[in-house]
Amino acid sequence: MVGTIQHFEEIEAWQTARQLTNLVYDLSDEGPFARDFGLRDQMRRAGVSILSNIAEGFESRTKALFLDFLGRAKGSAGELRAQAYIALDRGYISQAQFGQLHDLADKAVRQLARLMAYLKAQPRSRRAGARSAKPKE
Repeated sequence: MVGTIQHFEEIEAWQTARQLTNLVYDLSDEGPFARDFGLRDQMRRAGVSILSNIAEGFESRTKALFLDFLGRAKGSAGELRAQAYIALDRGYISQAQFGQLHDLADKAVRQLARLMAYLKAQPRSRRAGARSAKPKE
């Protein structure tokens, strides 16, 4: 069932991005990964970028801006997925941990794509935010 979203925290893609970002922080807090400041920080920034862009877009003035921010969030999720390969290749994370990261990032991408398609299919409302609706998972 489609319902009206009042707060960005209700958006499933934002909730997934939050889980993903916390996983990145947890995995990059220990061992050699914690000392690879470049990759660690870039992966953390990509994770934070996903949920930040969803929130910023939701609070924006127009649906077009919301869609733009969702596209940026989707791009950051792809960036994080690519970086997870480097963390795996360098031995910073296990195959199982890579799978968790990859699966959550991929889930966020799919959720964002569905939300974007839903918003594009809506009548020409110009306002984002509370008038945006949540597509069925």
